[in-house]
Amino acid sequence: MPNLHDIERRISSVTSTKQITRTMEMVAAAKIRRASERVENALPWACAISDMLISTAKYAPIDSEPLLQTHDEVKRALVVVVTSDRGLAGGFNSNVLRHAERLIKAKEQAGIEVEVAACGKKAIGYFSYRGVKPVIEFAGLSADPTYEEAAEMSLYAGDGYRYDRLDEVIVVYNHAKNAAEQSLVEQQVLPINEETYAELLGLNKEEDIFKDFREKDDTSLPGDIDFEPSAEAVMHYLMKAYLRNAFYYALLDSAAGEQGARRNAMKSATDNANEMVSTLTRVYNRVRQGAITTEITEIVGGAAALEE
Repeated sequence: MPNLHDIERRISSVTSTKQITRTMEMVAAAKIRRASERVENALPWACAISDMLISTAKYAPIDSEPLLQTHDEVKRALVVVVTSDRGLAGGFNSNVLRHAERLIKAKEQAGIEVEVAACGKKAIGYFSYRGVKPVIEFAGLSADPTYEEAAEMSLYAGDGYRYDRLDEVIVVYNHAKNAAEQSLVEQQVLPINEETYAELLGLNKEEDIFKDFREKDDTSLPGDIDFEPSAEAVMHYLMKAYLRNAFYYALLDSAAGEQGARRNAMKSATDNANEMVSTLTRVYNRVRQGAITTEITEIVGGAAALEE
C-alpha cells in the first residue's frame, strides 16, 4: 500500500500533465478554425480544375500534352507521404505511414521501383530510419503549408512523368472530414483518372457544388470545344494548375486533419488525467482514513492499558 506522500506526488504529477494537455487541446482547437477555412476556400478551386481537366482532356489531341498520356508499363513510381512535424496526435501519422509502407512494398513486389517524397518530420524520420532516402523533403511546414512547397513537388513529379523518369505518382494523406474525424486518402495524381474530388473525398451534395455540372443531361446535345490559342497551350496550363492544386490541397487538408487529431488526442488525455486524479484522490482518502483509524486504535489501546 503506498503511503500518503507517494500518492500526493502522483496526484501533483498527473495534475501538471493535465494542465499541459488541456493547453495543447485549446491551442489545437484555436488552429482548427483557420486550417478548416483554408481547406474550404481551396475546395471549390480543387473541384473546378479537376472537373475541367477531366471534361476537357477527352476533346484534346492525345499528343497535345505528355502528362495526359498513360505509359504502357509502370516501372518507376513516386509516393508522396504527407504527415505532421509533431506527434501527440493519436494515430494521425501512424495510419498514413503504415499505409504508405504497405503500398510501397506492394509496388516493389510487382517489380516497380519506388521513390518517396516526405512531407513532415515524422515521415522523414520514419523512412530515413528504415534506410529510405526521400527524393524530396519538407519539414517545419506541416501546420502551415505553402504554395511554393506544392509547386516544387509538382515540378519534380511533372518533369519526371514528362521525361519518362516516372510512370505513376500517388499521394497518401489524411482528409479532414470534419473537425473531429479524419479519413485516409490514397490519390493517384498521375496518370490522370476520372475520379473527381467529390468521389475521392466522399463529399455530399452540399459540399460538391459542381455535382449538377458533372451530371449528364441526355436531353441536350453536346457542344464542341475550341482551344485558344491552341490545344497544347491550354492543356499544358490546365495540367500545371492541376498538379500544383493536387499537392497543395493535400497539404492543406492534412494540416486541418492534424489539428483535429491533436485536439481529439489531447482531449482524451485530459479526460484520462481527470479520471486518474479522481481515482488517486479516492485512494488517498482511503489510505488517510486508514491511517487515522490506526492512530485512534493505538491511542485507545494505550489508554486502556494504562487503566489496567
